[in-house]
Amino acid sequence: MIQRSTLREQLADALREEILAGRLAPGGEFTVREIAEHYGVSATPVREALVDLSAQGLLEVEQHRGFRIRQDSLDDFERLIEAQALVLQGLLQQNPTLSLPRADPGDFTSIRRRAAAARQAALGGDLDILIGYDLRFWRELDAALLTNPHIGEFLDRMRVRCWAYTVPYLRRRPSLGGRLWSGHLELADAVERRDAKDTERLLDSHRSHTLALAIELTGA
Repeated sequence: MIQRSTLREQLADALREEILAGRLAPGGEFTVREIAEHYGVSATPVREALVDLSAQGLLEVEQHRGFRIRQDSLDDFERLIEAQALVLQGLLQQNPTLSLPRADPGDFTSIRRRAAAARQAALGGDLDILIGYDLRFWRELDAALLTNPHIGEFLDRMRVRCWAYTVPYLRRRPSLGGRLWSGHLELADAVERRDAKDTERLLDSHRSHTLALAIELTGA
């Protein structure tokens, strides 16, 4: 049930999950009224939630028609990956010792827990579990490394859009075991021991693996 105390956020979260699960396909169109009727709520919080998702790049406004699920191209996807890489490279250059200004000893217990769950899901090809743990892993890792939360928000939006792009293609594959990037735990270890060289190597591995898989999935 959606709680009215945080209705706007709850609706945005619910629709984002529908997109990431592939139940709302790229290019699909809908109106505020349709979403309001589906969830049994008024139009105002629905409109606010849809505007929020549009600002995050997941939806596009169709003039006088409603909203459409954004349909990125492979070129768009490559630019999203490039944007993330530029930010992370800048982070490593500014923080070569990988100091953790916002982390305490307990943070990496949680980060490693997310990493282990994401790795297991990736190796098993369990896409539904992987997406949730993958996004949580990166959010917590960003929070430990970054002093500017706005950068973390930017990176999170880029990662959500990347998943939204690849999910429809991944759903068509009969088996994903061993095909998905599973280096979360290694990356968490590298950051925790402040090994910048190994961290950079693993970030490069993630980027190249993600791009190669997207190209393969789209047949480009």
